[in-house]
Amino acid sequence: MTAETSSTVPTDWLTIPELVEILGEPQGRIRRLLDERALIGSRREGPIKVPSVFIVDGHPLSSLRGTVIVLADAGFSDDEAIDWLLTTDDTIGVAPITALLAGRKSEVRRVAQTLA
Repeated sequence: MTAETSSTVPTDWLTIPELVEILGEPQGRIRRLLDERALIGSRREGPIKVPSVFIVDGHPLSSLRGTVIVLADAGFSDDEAIDWLLTTDDTIGVAPITALLAGRKSEVRRVAQTLA
């Protein structure tokens, strides 16, 4: 999908020090959240950064972890998973992250499973 044909959810990108402040957790815990796939980040532009839309009320979006695991099982890299989550999907009708935020976890994971 190209930027010209799809829309992408606008988001700020948070560094680990910013996540420490927002989540109120030590840096080691933030890294554990990344290792455990409760959060997913990208190193595209230097240090690892996480889309702020993945944080809800000071916590990682609870439905993110399972969805990221499904995408990893389908062969997605972290960058590809982030791109898919933030880009409108025709099957879902909105960006997968928007659907997850609306509580449509089962639908998002069902679509993600078909991507393998």
